[in-house]
Amino acid sequence: MRIIAGSLRGRRLNPPASLPVRPTTDMARESLFNILNNYVDYEDCAVMDLFAGTGAVSLEFVSRGAKEVTAIDINAQCTDFIKATAQQFGVKNIHVVRADVFDLLKRAYKKFDIVFADPPYSLDNLRSLPDMVFEHNILTEDGIFVLEHPREYQFEEHPHFWQHRHYGKVNFTFFAQKLDE
Repeated sequence: MRIIAGSLRGRRLNPPASLPVRPTTDMARESLFNILNNYVDYEDCAVMDLFAGTGAVSLEFVSRGAKEVTAIDINAQCTDFIKATAQQFGVKNIHVVRADVFDLLKRAYKKFDIVFADPPYSLDNLRSLPDMVFEHNILTEDGIFVLEHPREYQFEEHPHFWQHRHYGKVNFTFFAQKLDE
């Protein structure tokens, strides 16, 4: 696993085998960022990475110049790994929080330009994530929510649905706070 672009390009992440994660593949991550590159000025972005796992997506945002990144995961091994990797890479603008994503969304008070979520595919309430993000108003006016999910899930009927892309077994659904009319 490596950072694809930006100031940390080529840096490798070597998570321990015991980390309970299913990381987004390099190919899927590169495709995700190729899409976002058309819509996002990373230098002005505040990003929240839900179910951050290895922190690869968080660090990719940092590498591309995101102003600040908040990485959330409930697993202490994951948050410890992200903190250690950030320190190893000399990253200062990443805030790592060990918390239950659903509890955190209910009490979030800050707004983000991009919220990315890569929950466990077996998560019972995966389908509720888009509603929670929008109900708790954590996106800025032009904010984007990206949900990585298995192909069984379809979100085209969601009022904030924007677009869907798939790369092998990886599916990304993009939701927008403000849809273009």
